[in-house]
Formats: sequence, structure tokens, C-alpha cells
Amino acid sequence: MPGSSPAAEFQAIVRVAHELADLSGPVILKHFRKVTPVENKAHGGAFDPVTKADRGAEKAIVQALAARLPKDGVVGEEFGTTAGTSPYQWIIDPIDGTRSFIVGSPLWGTLIGVLKDGKPIFGLMDQPFTGERFWSGDRASYLSTGGGRPTRIKTRACPRLEDAVLTSTHPDLFETPEQAQSLSRLKDLTRLTRYGGDCYNYCLLAAGFVDMVLEPALKSYDIVALIPIIERAGGRVTTWTGGDASNGGNVLASGDPRLHDAALELINRA
Repeated sequence: MPGSSPAAEFQAIVRVAHELADLSGPVILKHFRKVTPVENKAHGGAFDPVTKADRGAEKAIVQALAARLPKDGVVGEEFGTTAGTSPYQWIIDPIDGTRSFIVGSPLWGTLIGVLKDGKPIFGLMDQPFTGERFWSGDRASYLSTGGGRPTRIKTRACPRLEDAVLTSTHPDLFETPEQAQSLSRLKDLTRLTRYGGDCYNYCLLAAGFVDMVLEPALKSYDIVALIPIIERAGGRVTTWTGGDASNGGNVLASGDPRLHDAALELINRA
């Protein structure tokens, strides 16, 4: 995108991201709720599943990016990093929530995020089975269903931990004593805790249905796309120490910045 204005560059990114989601969705759906082989990428008794849908969708996205924006870099969960020469890097998780995918639950999505000079500037989450697509504009975030007209989404006000709805993918993921203690502290004080959801939880937060998401040990491809969606809907996303979450790690997302501050204080209390 040489010589383009920043606004034109951003709109080009938005356009391409939607095209990538349109391409990857059918690749994934032909395997969803079908008998499909599941490979375990992990070792030592752990379970990290991957399917033909994951690899096929990422391959389709990477090939399309190479044709459309060949100077941009790409980081994908399944096929790793392709270096670029532009300031832009696309961060791809073809199916965030593969465990949900393999049991037929629709709580998964395709994550397409973009970094410019290392900072998240755009994110999109596509759920082709439900027809929902969440993405960030330059100043707001949006949802469309079934390819319909986009509607603006916003986080909801909830300044108090005692009134908050907390979500997380699964308590077993909090493997260290420190991680488990952080979850316990928030769970004991908040009004309601619900498990399951992966990337879907973050989009429900951006749309104003839940108040916090707490996750340990994320990778960059798990979170980069979700940061702009939440922030431009009015929320905050940081590590548990309040730092930049774009590299992953232990991550907290909140719909109300006042709630976020209270949660960070509780997590880090001696």
C-alpha cells in the first residue's frame, strides 16, 4: 500500500480481512460436525488438537494474503511465520477454540489480526456457522449477522467486581498456583462465572453481555485480533500486570476500565 494515506491503508486492511474470512469460512464448515481426524500437536500427555479444518483455513488465508499483500508479514498458529518487508504483520488463528470445534460446539472462531510496527491496529473474529462477524473500525467496533448490515457494539458499564460477570475458557488451564489463585480471587468476588468460549467470550464482552475475561498463557495469535475489537468498543485488554497483551501471556479483558483497575488490584494484591 505504498503512497496511500493512513485512512486508505486501514480501509484496505479491513476489506482484505473480510475477504479472508469469506474464503476461510467455507473451508472450515465442510469439516464442522463431521467425522474428521484429530491430531494431537502436544507431547507428554498434554492435548493440543488440530484438524484439517485448521490447516486448510490457514493455508487459504496465507495464500490469499501472498497474492493480495505480498510485502506484509504473516504469523499463523499452524504454519508459523512468514517475514515481510512492510510495517504490517497479519496474525492468524484459523480456529480459536479447536476443542469446541471437535465436539460440535459453535463456541469457536477465526481470528484475523493486524499489527503495524508491532501494535494491534485491526481485528476480526468470524464465526461462519452462526454467521456472526465481529471487527474493529478505526474508532468503533461492529457486528454483522448473516452478512447483514453492521451494527455498532459497545461494552457495558460495570464498575464493581461484585456486579460483574466473569468468563474464562476452562479452570484447568490455570496450571500454576499463582494462576489458580488469580482466578479464585476474581471468581469468589464476582456475581457470576461461566466457563467455555475461547474467542467468543471476548466478543460477547465487546458487545456488552459479559464484563471480564481472564485467561492464562495465551499466544499472540489468541489475542491480537481481539484487542482492537474490545478497545474500540470501550473496554481494556492488558496482561495481569497491566502491560501490553499483544504478545500473549496471562491476559485480562474488561468492558469497563474502572472494573479493569479493580480486577488488576485484586489479582496483584499481596
